[in-house]
Amino acid sequence: MMALHWRKALRILRAGFAKLDPPWRDLVVAAVVGTASAIAVSGFKLVLFTLETLFVGAHQGHLVVAARSLPPELRAIAPAAGALTAGILLWIAARGHSPAPTSKAKSGDYIEAVAIGNGHLDLRGGLLKVAASMLVVSTGGAVGREGAMVLLAAMLASTLGRLLGHTSDLRLVVSCGAAAGLAAAYHAPLAGAVFVAEILLGSLALAQLGPVVVAAVAAFGISIALGENAVLFSVPAIGMPDAPQVMLLLALSLLGGVCGAALMRWLRTARSLFERSKLSQPLAFALGGLVVGVLSLWRPEVWGNGYSSIQQQLTTPAEGAIIALVLLLKLIAIGASTGSGAPGGVFTPTLFTGAAGGALAASAMAGLSLSTAPEPVYAVVGMAVLLAATTHAPVMSALMIFEMTGQYTLLPLLLPACVLATLVSRQLAPLSIYGLKGPGELGQPAPKAEGPPSA
Repeated sequence: MMALHWRKALRILRAGFAKLDPPWRDLVVAAVVGTASAIAVSGFKLVLFTLETLFVGAHQGHLVVAARSLPPELRAIAPAAGALTAGILLWIAARGHSPAPTSKAKSGDYIEAVAIGNGHLDLRGGLLKVAASMLVVSTGGAVGREGAMVLLAAMLASTLGRLLGHTSDLRLVVSCGAAAGLAAAYHAPLAGAVFVAEILLGSLALAQLGPVVVAAVAAFGISIALGENAVLFSVPAIGMPDAPQVMLLLALSLLGGVCGAALMRWLRTARSLFERSKLSQPLAFALGGLVVGVLSLWRPEVWGNGYSSIQQQLTTPAEGAIIALVLLLKLIAIGASTGSGAPGGVFTPTLFTGAAGGALAASAMAGLSLSTAPEPVYAVVGMAVLLAATTHAPVMSALMIFEMTGQYTLLPLLLPACVLATLVSRQLAPLSIYGLKGPGELGQPAPKAEGPPSA
């Protein structure tokens, strides 16, 4: 009886939506998707932070602080234990699941679902990835937590779109979910919208961009209403550098393009090494986690996605030698975690790498008496250019860093720097970190980025 009432209500809803003009229909759906995505992301954070407190004693996502307070043996084994558990979960689920005949039309990755698919996402597989990602992240794995948030938002959008049937464009609805998830996770509504337009849809057409913007802004607004900060990284206001410093930073952005291509090559090499090992999924995950745990005995900063370390690079950077050491160890940890196949993203770890690289460049320039700009400028520009070099999305990258740090005055510098880094990176690595050759064109598989994961 209940099912009958549910189907009747659904038919009425579809009929009502069908009467709306398509542009208005898309905007209404986008607003609903944005609101639902923000609530889902908030719920994800609450569950994740609870798990982190239970497993390693972390509070509000500060995994590095928790790592420092743990006994050495627990610090070394925690990432391996979490990754092993996640691997067992996915392994058992895969063995006990027989794909339905129609499941070939569904994708487990929203990038593929939008770029080359029909918008249908595999909800069962996606939820398992989200759960496994929580286990990896909450025990110190060197992957991003935001990727799972974006995937969760995209799955919600896909479910809503399928409920509405032919009254909505499912690919566009999923795109709205991805933008909303990114906006809620990174507090960057403009970048969330442009991410979808620049990477997923490959177009800035107003007909597509409008609903995506509405979804992203709605998600951001709801997140703020739920108590989130408007700016993700609190950085004192930074003035625009003078002309010589701008030219120096633009020159360094060319080097950032080279570093971005090198980072992508390293991640793919790490993945290849794990694949050659022929280890089972649980053992591969555990090995990647063990590498992170052992490295954390040297520097606990290798734990987690790098959020707290980014904040440090932007406010009180360490000495150049320490930054270089942490950066090297973190790159190994990221390669071990993502290379093992552990679910999570590399979006925030990429931001950390860019911030650390920028802080290191600032230290080097200061040592050579070439820099008169404040140190945070280099870290901010470093994040932007490395993100652009790996995503091949310069506009999104510039907007995202500006929104996350609140440094509006640096936007005229970030945009050309990101364009230069992208041009260099594309010459050295035609495939972006998403495995995309160009707007909306899939290439060969690549490590998933956090925001998008498998961001």
